[in-house]
Amino acid sequence: MEEDSPHTNLPTKTLDLDADLQKKHQAMLERLSNRHQARLDTSLARRSDSANSSESTSSFLSRFSASKQSIDSQLANSRLIATSDPSRLRSHFANISSSISDLEKLVAENSYFLPSYEVRSSLKTISDLKQNLEILNSELIPKKKFSFKNKATAKKELSKEPERIKPDTVSVFNFKLPNSPGFRNKINETLVKKLRGTEIGEFTLSDLESCEVRLIGCCNAVFVNRLKNCKVYMGPVIGSILIEEVEGCVFVLASHQIRIHLAKSCDFYLRVRSRPIIEDSNVVRFAPYCLDYEGIEMDLEKAGLSEETGNWGNVDDFKWLRAVQSPNWCVLPENERVGKVRTEDIGSKSEDSWQMKADGNLFCFV
Repeated sequence: MEEDSPHTNLPTKTLDLDADLQKKHQAMLERLSNRHQARLDTSLARRSDSANSSESTSSFLSRFSASKQSIDSQLANSRLIATSDPSRLRSHFANISSSISDLEKLVAENSYFLPSYEVRSSLKTISDLKQNLEILNSELIPKKKFSFKNKATAKKELSKEPERIKPDTVSVFNFKLPNSPGFRNKINETLVKKLRGTEIGEFTLSDLESCEVRLIGCCNAVFVNRLKNCKVYMGPVIGSILIEEVEGCVFVLASHQIRIHLAKSCDFYLRVRSRPIIEDSNVVRFAPYCLDYEGIEMDLEKAGLSEETGNWGNVDDFKWLRAVQSPNWCVLPENERVGKVRTEDIGSKSEDSWQMKADGNLFCFV
């Protein structure tokens, strides 16, 4: 006589329930196992990122220290040159200024992975170097002596308009503009450049007045100098944006690092990985990035800027060291912000033919 199976007399429904419970239990174990493995992978990735970041920071500090020592040596030789060959002083100071600009660019290009205190310390060092150069410049290169001129000569000189500083002029106070593609010396023009598909690494905007600028696509770095009453709409920048001497402008920018010097009465719509830096600026306002065009999500991902960090509102004012809010900047009130700005390629037309939609209005520029 055959023995009955332990489950022979159990109802079919009970057996089905047991099978379902076993499946659910197995599925739960698999989920827990997958979750545990995911946590392990994340932990390993973080350790790897931390190690890479540490190595990158160490490499940066080594390069920064070597460059600083070289500049210190050049500054120390200035008095000797003033004694032995004064005619070389101007070119000597120009070379030092260029070296300081290169050092500032090094900080800007690497700031996205540097700890904030390293960025602050490096920028403070650069500021000190600039100040030392300025002191030596005023001390060793005497100013022209004052002399009386006749009235006719004086009137003739007053009638002349002051000349603008040329973009490649070396200044103790300004960063040296690179000889890169860009828009320069334009008034009341609409300037459009499609960067996607090009090999442009750096782009320069210099000496523009009452212009509208649109840069579509990615580049590595952007330099902005002497803009007045302009509107600048810019696709993502992989590295840094340096801005100096701007007034009455609107900027829509996305970058890993943005430094602003000598800005007055400007609005900045930003997406930025690190905290924006302002210096010697006032009446500047900040809001989130609002540019949109076909393919911008791909460009943002390429630049590592696909996520909104909220840093547009975490501004560091390097000329305001008190614990209270700096009076030089504020968050732009929502009721005063522009809406989503969209630029769309019209297709068969040239790259200078675009549509712009802002706040529901349509503007065409050809």
